[in-house]
Amino acid sequence: MLSFEIRPQPSRAMSLASPLLALALTVVVAALLFVLLGRDPVKGLGVFFIEPLATRYGMAEVALKATPLILCALGLAVCYRANVWNIGAEGQFLLGAISAGGMALWVTTVGISLPRVVLVPVVLLAGVAGGMAWAGIVAYLRDRCNANEILVSLMLVYVAQQLLNYLVFVPWKDPLGFNFPQTKTFVTATLLPNLVPQSRLHIGFAITLVLVAIFWFFLFRSWRGYQLQVGGLAPAAARYAGFSARGSLWLALLISGGMAGLAGAMEAVGPLRQLTPHVSTGYGFTAIIVCFVGRLHPLGIVFSGTLLSMFLIGGELGQSRLGLPNALTGVFQGLLLFLLLVCDTLIDYRPRWRRAVPAHHAPSTPAQVPAGGAS
Repeated sequence: MLSFEIRPQPSRAMSLASPLLALALTVVVAALLFVLLGRDPVKGLGVFFIEPLATRYGMAEVALKATPLILCALGLAVCYRANVWNIGAEGQFLLGAISAGGMALWVTTVGISLPRVVLVPVVLLAGVAGGMAWAGIVAYLRDRCNANEILVSLMLVYVAQQLLNYLVFVPWKDPLGFNFPQTKTFVTATLLPNLVPQSRLHIGFAITLVLVAIFWFFLFRSWRGYQLQVGGLAPAAARYAGFSARGSLWLALLISGGMAGLAGAMEAVGPLRQLTPHVSTGYGFTAIIVCFVGRLHPLGIVFSGTLLSMFLIGGELGQSRLGLPNALTGVFQGLLLFLLLVCDTLIDYRPRWRRAVPAHHAPSTPAQVPAGGAS
């Protein structure tokens, strides 16, 4: 009989192996799903895990889609380590795209003539400011009104989407765009330059890798990062040490919002080059999975962001080549997170196989003697 017993201390080996085990189980379940859908499982798995990396252009596309996932997940890792549950990175992503897109559209419309080295940082900083402002609403309501940050940040996602819809359908709509809900194409001086020739990969990927190193130093080598993590792991100890819970709340949410806003800005002035209602394909929500699969660690987030990016591209290839449903990508993402949570059980518990004792071999219970003795 299989049973689980508590480990004397959490297993570090299982903490590292759990994401790999969850990925292996996801591959097995994915193969079964392909069989149920009447598709060749080998071809199906190849579309998701091999073809995205088979060519230089494919690898550039993987890196392109991994960039917003990694940026959003870096900010969320800071929040979750501080025990601040920001679920609204998607809304902060959209506000970053709106702010950066609005700045780029203004430069395009007015016809400001400045070099790219000046305009691109201004546009990206506008996106960071937009994401921080949107996350600041969550921080203010949590700080002043004790509102639940999970609900507030999540509801603000839909507000942000409706704001984007209004802007691209009414005031910012391109009059020469054949009535499509989109802005003008931004002037070249506001766009991110390409990093790899003959691909869509831009310098935002290089900026992202630099930020990964900065976040690693902030979380594990800086005093402020230490305060954030102590506040998340042991709030009572943090208060005793004099760490400000309000300061940690504001800092975590502003960092998270700023990173999501930067991701939205890079998407608007990177591959899209304009604003449309579909700026995001759910990057902010997918980044939550990236964050936990990467173990809230900047280096782990790079690998998990790359993996989830392959899921996104594999889903697109699966639709066009194998006729797979669009929802399959979301199914794989959910499976990976669910199986990760299951495998994480082995960090604190270890399985034991015990042989069941037959009923006739069970020790007999001695008869109870009355308190007053035998009569």
